[in-house]
Amino acid sequence: MRILVTNDDGIHSEGLDICEEIARTLSDDVWVVAPEHDQSGVAHSLSLNDPLRLRQVDERRFAVRGTPTDCVIMGVRHVLDGKQIDLVLSGVNRGRNVGEDVIYSGTVAGAMEGAVLGIPSLALSQSYKSRSGNPPFWKTGLAHGPDIIRRVLGNGVREGVLVNINFPDCRPEEVRGIAVAPLGRRRQERLHIDKRIDGRGNPYYWIAYSRLTEMQAERGSDIAALDNRCIAVTPLKIDITDEPTMTHLAAVFAGPGRNQ
Repeated sequence: MRILVTNDDGIHSEGLDICEEIARTLSDDVWVVAPEHDQSGVAHSLSLNDPLRLRQVDERRFAVRGTPTDCVIMGVRHVLDGKQIDLVLSGVNRGRNVGEDVIYSGTVAGAMEGAVLGIPSLALSQSYKSRSGNPPFWKTGLAHGPDIIRRVLGNGVREGVLVNINFPDCRPEEVRGIAVAPLGRRRQERLHIDKRIDGRGNPYYWIAYSRLTEMQAERGSDIAALDNRCIAVTPLKIDITDEPTMTHLAAVFAGPGRNQ
């Protein structure tokens, strides 16, 4: 089995090393193509107005000056030059990718591009408290990831579907189980603009998150699974058409004057 590993935290991130280690428990044919620099939050963007720079770091390890999507395309179309790739693993992200996070996530986008290209793809993320000063429990993904991946692949991944996996913020032995769960919803009032002033008196801005008392997560969601120290497994699909609204709009535009 040939595995392509990517991420959005960059070629030098600890989570990428963990993802490669997970991949090597599944196969000895592992290739890493990851961004040269941190690309968190770039979603499924392509570099269309800038050239891609490729740097070989090791025999099967490459850095791309571009996005996770660029990396997957570069890995599939150039580095491996059309050779069959059996699995794309994206991660392990430093921080959870649940709820609306998946819209912004470069980690999820890397797996999504793999699915677009017809390759079974999984996104892996490690939940942790970024302001606690404590590092993520990387060993949790390392301990539980390989078995989950084997089980997902053994069951088969439908075309146009990727699987988003989030590991809870706890030690491997503290994990309470695996929850197959839908995306939850996060409190969007946490998101705000942080205005600052530079040394010359000019304003600049950061998109930031406020510390709020978290509401109880929607029962059965991926967020609730992590809160309960369960691994959250969420299938996502490329086709984001909303069927009920499409049916409603078809009826709206089926009436008189529809061709005017």
